Amino acid sequence: MTDVIVYDIFSPPVASRVYAYPIIAAYEILRQKDTLNYNSLAYNLNGLKEIPKPPELVNLNIAAIEAIRIIGKSLIFSEARYENFYKEFYNNKIFKNLPKKILNNSKQYGFKVSEHILNWASKDNYNQTRTFPKYTIKEEDEFWKPTPPDYMDGIEPHWTKIRTMVIDSSSQFPAPKPFKVNLKKSSPFYNQLMEVYDVTTNLTQEQIEMAKFWDCNPYVSHHKGHAMFATKKITPGGHWINICKIVSEKSNSNDLESIRTYAMVSIALFDAFISCWDEKWKTIVVRPETLINEYIDEDWLPLLQTPPFPEYTSGHSVISRASAVILTRIFGEEFSFDDTSEIEFGLPMRSFNSFIHASDEAAISRLYGGIHYEMAISNGVTQGQKIGDFIFNKLMVNKN
Repeated sequence: MTDVIVYDIFSPPVASRVYAYPIIAAYEILRQKDTLNYNSLAYNLNGLKEIPKPPELVNLNIAAIEAIRIIGKSLIFSEARYENFYKEFYNNKIFKNLPKKILNNSKQYGFKVSEHILNWASKDNYNQTRTFPKYTIKEEDEFWKPTPPDYMDGIEPHWTKIRTMVIDSSSQFPAPKPFKVNLKKSSPFYNQLMEVYDVTTNLTQEQIEMAKFWDCNPYVSHHKGHAMFATKKITPGGHWINICKIVSEKSNSNDLESIRTYAMVSIALFDAFISCWDEKWKTIVVRPETLINEYIDEDWLPLLQTPPFPEYTSGHSVISRASAVILTRIFGEEFSFDDTSEIEFGLPMRSFNSFIHASDEAAISRLYGGIHYEMAISNGVTQGQKIGDFIFNKLMVNKN
């Protein structure tokens, strides 16, 4: 799924949706192995009702895999690429040795659950927002403007209209008001702007590596004279979904423990993006690149390519802390791990002594990358902390 999300160049908010629905379906199927210790998400997620009951002679693992296949396929573009994986997967000898009745029952049950989840997903307002108008650029300095090199339209200005999973609304966890854009040298905002400029003109090698590791920009364009090519990478949410894989393997989690981890993090990502995007398109704060080029140094470039949406709050700060909170509540405060998520994109592994350590690094990396002010980072971390705590405390998927 991650490979196809990268290939199809889904934006970070949309990618969180592509992950969440298949994972929730798989969790609801697998939890039926141990209903005593694993709560249903039905009626705990906005609008979700109980899934159909399984028939006799069913393998719940296969049903969960089939649900991920069907739901995932409906949410992506490159269906053939996606299906090729499953063709190879089902050619495994373990399926050939399984009684046909159990295999067929399992696939049929996965299909029934998929229909149920896709019906729920269809009511989240995503399809409607595809037809909403683009953001109209405002001329004043304080407001976000498209940034070079592609000057793309703002991504998902109506994401706050998407139905949340657990939080009451997109505005339940607002961040403090950002400093008013003021270019007088004595103003708090000017200090924030100059911090970006000063830090990025004196970066250490460690800071550069940190910024690149957490870049997670799904579409980075490169211009060489008249030629242009793009680099595709994992999204911020995809990075944390991969961390779920890493730590589930390290902790020797069983199938139920693993799918619980994926489900909790995917739900946190889903709601965290909605909450963050509420701030972004409510405040519409201008990016550092726009003001630095206009008023300080026309030749300055950020280390990272500025993403095409408003600045405040920092998305990576919000979603990384929300994910880290969930993982900390599951695995503990001192769970160390080696993050290999970016190796396939040409970046070396980084090691962390806790999930909070990783989320702190993800947050501050946005300053080193030159794409966020400190206020968007620190207030984004606080926003993510509140969202993560709220979601875990409300769901408590594992009763133990």
